[in-house]
Amino acid sequence: MKRKLSALQKLLWLTLFGVGFAMVEAAVVIYLRQLLHVEGSNITLSGIPRGILTVEIVREFTTLVMLISVGVLAGSRPMGRFGSFIIAFGVWDIFYYVFLSIFHGWPRSFLDWDLLFLIPVPWMAPVLAPVLVSCGLIFSGYWLLIREQQKKRLVVFLSDWIIEAVATVLILYSFTNNNGVTTPEVFSWIIFLTGLALGVGYFIWRMMKSSVK
Repeated sequence: MKRKLSALQKLLWLTLFGVGFAMVEAAVVIYLRQLLHVEGSNITLSGIPRGILTVEIVREFTTLVMLISVGVLAGSRPMGRFGSFIIAFGVWDIFYYVFLSIFHGWPRSFLDWDLLFLIPVPWMAPVLAPVLVSCGLIFSGYWLLIREQQKKRLVVFLSDWIIEAVATVLILYSFTNNNGVTTPEVFSWIIFLTGLALGVGYFIWRMMKSSVK
């Protein structure tokens, strides 16, 4: 009978996938930046041809499809699959900026603004914000993988969904609270950090509480 991978082994393979996929993503963005003559944190959408913008939106959607697919294949239970997905997502996002910095010289600072996503509206934030979210995702995902390996069932209540949904909405609001065209001058750090602290803090409390039983 084939031996199942441990949580640490799954973390390793998910990390390798995330790093490799991040290099591919960074390469695409570097090509786009050079072709469109984008410098530094200039993330305005006005200079992007409509055809390329459409391709970018489709590419971002298929990126999510790939990350979700890896999560489903790596996990054996719903929470394990979700944990695998957010690990791959977090590693991919962090190393995307690592490779951009190495090969493109940008971002120069964690406070440089970036166009994070285009679906359903443009998301914009300093690089530090998505990196912090990704760290939280990797931490939470690995904990879920450990629970899966230990075969401990995690009962998710409606209140859990509501609280985590509120945290997600706060984070997304801080990313999308802009005009979608030019680089915002101020980021809603208070709203963002409140959402991040609520999401990660509640997750830790909930997991510790369920482990006691």
